Amino acid sequence: MPLNVIQSPMFASPLQALQSALRPALAPAGARPGLLIAGATGALGSEVLRRLAGSGRFAQAQVLTREPMSTALAQVAIVPAGGADIAAWPLSPAPVHTGVVMFEPPRLYHDRERALWTPEPAQLLALALWLRRCGALTLVVVLPHAQGSLPQALRQGLANIDEQAVAALGFERVLLVRSAQKPRPQAGRPLLEKLAAWMLSTLAYMIPTSALPVRPARLAEFVDAALRVLPAGTHVAAPELLWQAGQAGDMQGVIKAWLNTDASKAAISTYSSE
Repeated sequence: MPLNVIQSPMFASPLQALQSALRPALAPAGARPGLLIAGATGALGSEVLRRLAGSGRFAQAQVLTREPMSTALAQVAIVPAGGADIAAWPLSPAPVHTGVVMFEPPRLYHDRERALWTPEPAQLLALALWLRRCGALTLVVVLPHAQGSLPQALRQGLANIDEQAVAALGFERVLLVRSAQKPRPQAGRPLLEKLAAWMLSTLAYMIPTSALPVRPARLAEFVDAALRVLPAGTHVAAPELLWQAGQAGDMQGVIKAWLNTDASKAAISTYSSE
């Protein structure tokens, strides 16, 4: 049964309508790239969808859902996800230029989010292949990162075979955002496991401030700002960079400085390989 969308920050309000009326005229929809978001759930997914769909830089934001639903915004379109085999999915109804993939689970008290489709990390490669078939040239993946789980070199580079395979699919631009996550409580564990987890939780005070999670609103702002200036190539945003950008008054300046450094490293790497 179709599920009607409830009111949330991503849906129209009188204030939003007034702000839209005061904005400069946008380019025709056909001249703007298409956007598709997988995993528009949780506080982060909602913020990313709100910022990118409302930026006016995309013709339309397509959102993958697990069941039929409606939306009140013309710039947001609903795309039902196929079955478990992503390779068998049909192409998206509208052209896709930029794909955004997030893995934050839906908040159970949000009816709208329960109808949205959220991928599992193991589905990243299959989903990236499907997005590439849909024509996507830019891919953004917000990866949940357990604090202290990766060494410094991997936090700033490709951490596993799937990420390496995604980077080799032919996208013009790939942005991997390693978002530090708070540990989630696990219910139903034995008493001894709970005691061990409590004892190990004291180590959380040893985690550097720069590796702590960034607020969803600031993380969504980072994704939006990075997409505006992201050059060709594969770029990995480590948790330390996200924290620095989240604290900075000039986030765009932090991102540009990072990308210049990133480009310099790539040039040095290319020169060394020759």
